[in-house]
Amino acid sequence: MYPEIFLTATICVLLVYGAFAPKMSTISHKRKTQSIINNNLFFNISWLVIFSLTIALFLLPAVNGSSVTIFNNLLIVDDLTTIVKGIILISSIATLFISMAYVKKESINAFEFTLLLLLAILGLFCLVSSNDLISLYLAIELQSLCLYVVAAFKRDSEHSVEAGLKYFVLGALSSGLLLFGSALIYAYTGTTNFDQLLLLNLSSNLDQAVTTSFHTGFLIGIVFLSFGLLFKLAAVPFHMWAPDVYEGSPTSVTAFFAIVPKIAILAVFTRLYFTVFYDIIYIHLQSQGSIVFLNFCAIGSMVVGAFGALKQHKIKRLLAYSAIGHMGYMLIGISTGTLEGLEALFIYIIIYIIMTIGTFSVVISLRKSKNISDLNGLNQANPLLAFSLAIILFSTAGIPPLAGFFSKLFLFFSAMSSSMYLLVIVGIFTSIVGCFYYLRLIKVAYFSQQLSLSDTRYLFKSIFVTKEISILLGIVFFWLILFIFYPSPLFVVAHKIALALCV
Repeated sequence: MYPEIFLTATICVLLVYGAFAPKMSTISHKRKTQSIINNNLFFNISWLVIFSLTIALFLLPAVNGSSVTIFNNLLIVDDLTTIVKGIILISSIATLFISMAYVKKESINAFEFTLLLLLAILGLFCLVSSNDLISLYLAIELQSLCLYVVAAFKRDSEHSVEAGLKYFVLGALSSGLLLFGSALIYAYTGTTNFDQLLLLNLSSNLDQAVTTSFHTGFLIGIVFLSFGLLFKLAAVPFHMWAPDVYEGSPTSVTAFFAIVPKIAILAVFTRLYFTVFYDIIYIHLQSQGSIVFLNFCAIGSMVVGAFGALKQHKIKRLLAYSAIGHMGYMLIGISTGTLEGLEALFIYIIIYIIMTIGTFSVVISLRKSKNISDLNGLNQANPLLAFSLAIILFSTAGIPPLAGFFSKLFLFFSAMSSSMYLLVIVGIFTSIVGCFYYLRLIKVAYFSQQLSLSDTRYLFKSIFVTKEISILLGIVFFWLILFIFYPSPLFVVAHKIALALCV
């Protein structure tokens, strides 16, 4: 647990530094205005946080195939936790690079912003390592409370405050569902520990050793527990918060929502479904032909994501519906209940994270572009940025031979090997629909009405591309193109994650 301990100590130290540094700067530099001092403090702490996350990356334990439970079996450390934490750290560093450019643009001079994100990352670490329903709930609440605050961080914007309030109210409802499901599971089993729940061996002893009421109550607990996690993933029918929160939150916060938390929540979701509740979900229920809930969520997410984005005129709302659609594809991998589906799921989520980093890097670079029509003339003002956006959107739409195409292909193959042809048909159909609104962005950037020279200069001045964003875009651009030539590292990572859950 060295990374968690280190991040906790870092948060405490940086809080003290942030509290006392402005007073010392005011005394020693009386001519400086308070806004300049706060701005410098924010960038100092942001770089310290990035440096701390880099150190935490090297503190992760080695991947050796073994697993260890600690703190009275409340937490577990294995290949899954190590790899997922590494992905969280790398994606968080990328998100902070993007956030620094946005904060400089919007003048959000508050050092607490970065520390709240760091505290949310600490909560995600504890969530990934959870081996008990109690630690699972506390970790989710730790990261959720931080995200409620940062969603409403622009206090002078009514849209940001509204987004934070909506996320808080609906998030409190999802937390209640999660807690109620955990309470039901404890009431019918007498334990909240994942290892002890696994040892119940419900599939083999269900008819002989337990009553019908036990069976029903335990299943209801699993359903409510799934409700709480699916809300955090913004999957249908728990997606209602995503478009409003994505649109109203500061763009850097929206990027954090879309990039970082999903890999952690998917990791704990797959641990529950592929280890703790595997027998009762994939064997007992499947033998009865009753495992349709996840299929419904997957189909609903793909359909709502595809058709909901068609009528959107604002970029962030379109990306919100796009995220809902992508979550439907990810649920296909969980619905299969196979090792192949699990590998395809983590291949998809890693490629999705990389594509989302590239997308939000472009969105934040466009300083005053909130509507899709604002992309008009981007090719004239900045051809390299427009070309990068086009490649990223082609990959997100699943156009071959880019990485996004293969991520969907592996998921569809895993679903067909499990005879889930309806999911494949709906997935292909919604992918075709999704191509329309992705290509619409490219069409506006390249083929809309040509701008005059003065309008092109104005648009060029409004584009704000920092060195950090340029590096991120370069990495994403070449990775999406060159993935087809050297995909083996990603396959190895996904295979190790799948084995950690299935052994």
